Amino acid sequence: MTGALDVTPQELGLLITVKTAEQEGVETVGAHLAMVCAARVVQVDPIAGSHNRKAVVETGRYGRRTVVCGAPNCRAGIVTAYIPAGCVLDGRTIEKAVIAGVESDGMLASGAELGLNRDAAGILELDVEECKPDSIIEIDNKSLTHRPDLWGHHGMAREVAAILERPLRDPVDLSVLPQGPGSIAVSIADFDLCPRYSALTLENVTVAPSPLWLQYRLTSVGLNPINNIVDVTNYVMAEIGQPMHAFDAATLAGETIHVRRAAAGEKMQGLDEQHYTLDEQALVIADANGPVAIAGVIGGLSTGVTQTTQRIVLESANFQAASIRKTSSRLKLRTDASMRFEKSLDPRNTRRGLARALVLLEQVSPGIRVVGGVSEATRELSAPAPIELRLDWLRRKLGCDVAGEKVRGILHALEFQVEETAPEVFRVTPPSWRATKDISIKDDLAEEVGRMMGYSSIEPRAPLAPVVPPPVNPERAFLQKVREVCTGQGFTEVYNYSFVNPQQAGELALAAEDHVRVLNPISSDQGLLRTSLLPGIVKNIRDNSRHLENFRLFEIGFEIHKQAEGLPTEALHLAAAVYSKAGDGVAGLMEAKRLAECLLYGAGVRQTEARPYEHTVRAYAVLYRDEVVGRVSELHPKLVSAGRAAVLYLDLERVREVSIVEGTGSAAGRGSAGGVGASIAAATGASAGTSTAAWVGEKYKPLPRYPSSSFDLSVIAGERVTVAEVEQRMTSLAGEFLQGIEFVRQYVGAPLAEGQKSLSFRVTVCSMDRTLSAEEIASVRARIIGGLEQAGFELRI
Repeated sequence: MTGALDVTPQELGLLITVKTAEQEGVETVGAHLAMVCAARVVQVDPIAGSHNRKAVVETGRYGRRTVVCGAPNCRAGIVTAYIPAGCVLDGRTIEKAVIAGVESDGMLASGAELGLNRDAAGILELDVEECKPDSIIEIDNKSLTHRPDLWGHHGMAREVAAILERPLRDPVDLSVLPQGPGSIAVSIADFDLCPRYSALTLENVTVAPSPLWLQYRLTSVGLNPINNIVDVTNYVMAEIGQPMHAFDAATLAGETIHVRRAAAGEKMQGLDEQHYTLDEQALVIADANGPVAIAGVIGGLSTGVTQTTQRIVLESANFQAASIRKTSSRLKLRTDASMRFEKSLDPRNTRRGLARALVLLEQVSPGIRVVGGVSEATRELSAPAPIELRLDWLRRKLGCDVAGEKVRGILHALEFQVEETAPEVFRVTPPSWRATKDISIKDDLAEEVGRMMGYSSIEPRAPLAPVVPPPVNPERAFLQKVREVCTGQGFTEVYNYSFVNPQQAGELALAAEDHVRVLNPISSDQGLLRTSLLPGIVKNIRDNSRHLENFRLFEIGFEIHKQAEGLPTEALHLAAAVYSKAGDGVAGLMEAKRLAECLLYGAGVRQTEARPYEHTVRAYAVLYRDEVVGRVSELHPKLVSAGRAAVLYLDLERVREVSIVEGTGSAAGRGSAGGVGASIAAATGASAGTSTAAWVGEKYKPLPRYPSSSFDLSVIAGERVTVAEVEQRMTSLAGEFLQGIEFVRQYVGAPLAEGQKSLSFRVTVCSMDRTLSAEEIASVRARIIGGLEQAGFELRI
């Protein structure tokens, strides 16, 4: 873009957000530079008894000043940076001070102190008269994943030029590239993995620190200045989005650069000094002796540029996005280059990178010379496919009337080629840097026009569409009811990753070999797909118990089970936990059981053998309609360091299978018992005459017309006998007049023997056609007592 902008950085950032990509903020860099000025050191004198020296400087703006400086390169005649007293630097105010008996009025600064580079070894030696503050617009890179052209500043400048309707200056001049054959051959084994590889050989290279302007620009975008040669390759990557690499030509074996897959087990030491073992999926750049770079990821240490380098081979290549992404992930090495290559860069950009680098190298390494022409191997690069754009369709799509010339102007500004093939019909060809995986259909063009017009300029209108109730999804309704019941009982829903590590699985005695192993885990502790929700729940309990005395939580998710053949299977489960730091855990266990009863009307439990992660005597199977559908248990104390935790674990797939009952009759008019089945019944739309009626409750019974009678029984049982076990036995003994059995209370203590408890029940009997006589009520009572005594129970009568 040519000329100064007539908008502030903040205004420009807002325009970029609404028309291109989300900006995260505008950072003012070097605000203190407004007070900093260039100063010539005119005199330097030693200070007795101090390593510092007294320097007299001529600042121009502030006149002649005396400062105390300890930098080894402080000498008469150099031009450096002077910071006056009163300037704020990194949150501290520079003040006049007396050092070693000499008053210092301000200070001379290093590049690190000014934020221009990372050099703190001495004061700056300037070749410029002044430095000024700058502004950096920070862009959220997650909004650029589909725009490889915006991973370079020139691409963003193109957007700004289109937004502000200003001309764009191209920093690349392809005419500077030499003609003729290259001095080194290039061989590509698979053009699908490397569509184009361009290289240029240069000699008479001088390796030195980069000039200040280059160091500052790299530092401001988060790149470390290294030396003038490497800094140019990084500058080109940041400017036009083309990653580059420089090899020390003297260290390359042979006369050919090979682009090939690595051999299994092949090794290479990267520029980061780490050793990498490669597989056959990795793409490498190799010489006659082996790999000298992992393509698109990192260069090799042995062929890198050093202070003694005099001849370089400059690489500018294009690689398949998926290949680079997979290699980077396998090696757990994500670099600035790999992040760009995995976005599908334009193969035509390789020569542009060489041309731009050549111009910059001639500036920072005077006397550098090109040897031969461009060395290159490439497949035929097809032109981007044109797209037909009908303006009547575009107007309907955008919901506003936009003139054809306006559309043409917007697309031309973004460097699309536009040809009107018929009235109100455009033939649009996207530029090569937008055609890799970005622009391919007319809807993409509609987005380009709409964003550049500004979506705020389009009048919002409600869509004219028929309002049709969506079909009910029975599974979603079922899960929604489960969530409603759980949250209604005070439980908070959690979401955990579907990944676990061998240690988590081993804690619960879940064999690692039974898990599906993730080939490319997002982290080292997430390498297995879970076969149970419990590892995540246990972690939740541990994390929350550090901050809370009591809590309840639940998760609905899939267990993933490996199969001998074919894909893994998924099974939907519910895991709910009740934690308390105080108490003996009985209350929590009862609350977990009560949640099962709220979810499944009529559910019961029976004691079962404990699993390794469960309390040895507090493990129960959950029964529903005589089927085992889950477990309720207390976690083993070894899993919970402080407090007690009870867990309800239900197989929701099995619950649904058991709940779907063949029958007739309408869901309406049935009993009002709650539970998840009510949701299923409503979702399936069961009605009279249908054979699908999902219900988890009792059938409707009319209210009794005759009075009922009740009596209490207290049963002495062992401490491990469950209430449900006694209640079920009493129910089977009561007979046809039984209306209900209510558990009243449990008592433990004297005069009962140790290991015994007293369970009190209230039994209600009634007849639908008459009032029961005292003899009939006594008969029911006697039958229950007799049956319990025969079963070995003692009654307190």
